[in-house]
Amino acid sequence: MPVALPTSPTVDAIMADRRAASFTTRSIKKDAKMAALRLALSMVDLTTLEGKDSPEKVRSLCRKALRPWERDEEILGERLPTVAAVCVYPSMVPHAGEILKGTPVKVASVATGFPSGQYPLDIRLTDVREAVKDGADEIDMVINRGAFLAGKYQLVADEIAAVADACGPAHLKVILETGELENYDQVRRASDIAIAAIRPGDFIKTSTGKVAPAATMPVTLVMLEAIRDAYLNTNTKIGMKPAGGIRTAKQAWHYLCMVNETLGEGWLHPDWFRFGASTLLNDLLRSMQKLKTGAYAANYDFSEA
Repeated sequence: MPVALPTSPTVDAIMADRRAASFTTRSIKKDAKMAALRLALSMVDLTTLEGKDSPEKVRSLCRKALRPWERDEEILGERLPTVAAVCVYPSMVPHAGEILKGTPVKVASVATGFPSGQYPLDIRLTDVREAVKDGADEIDMVINRGAFLAGKYQLVADEIAAVADACGPAHLKVILETGELENYDQVRRASDIAIAAIRPGDFIKTSTGKVAPAATMPVTLVMLEAIRDAYLNTNTKIGMKPAGGIRTAKQAWHYLCMVNETLGEGWLHPDWFRFGASTLLNDLLRSMQKLKTGAYAANYDFSEA
């Protein structure tokens, strides 16, 4: 049955920019900073999506996911949480599963002809089913932006719904590739279409990380407002994942403030909010060391994410 297409409001671009910028002026009290850093760490999806990916590279990333900092107990006096997930190509899912099966860290996989989303639908659905069969807990799909920009909204919605069905028990994250959607009105429309086509507990996501600009605060705000409105109108709770371009602990704090003030504390959990930003992890760790010891460590003091 075709997805019922929602009606999307027009976005006031000036106010979206202004409100998003306001979150960068928020300050966090020193005694809350460590908790914020730990929370952000628990929301990170470590990712490797390169042509040179190998089983051992993926296994190494998974070990980093399980123990982000080998010296945490020595420096901080406590064991840090794991990250949320490790995201890899479908061919690498079994190798990630070797390390992560039975742990809190989820195995995520891109699918559906990533990053273009232009493959025939039957191939994209097979891609999803095979990744789930091989052990993926989460699927990151990318929409067909060519179809969306051509105004084929029903096609896009029905394809997302078909992918959600193919996911079975796995959670779905729908990548809008907002850097190619041209304006905030299009971002809002794509968000509303994706939310209408997916299941409670699934996510919408900004970017593949292969297109610039990737995640920005105004774009993320527009998507968060679509999630908020869906929750208020239908009581359907959807997750959010900004991906690409978030590199520092300070940026992570700004995003957490924006989520809290737009959606509420109920979304401040890895089940509902993620950072697709592997380079963010080590800056979070460096910031933790700074808070504890008063001095930053060098980047080379931490293993690569």
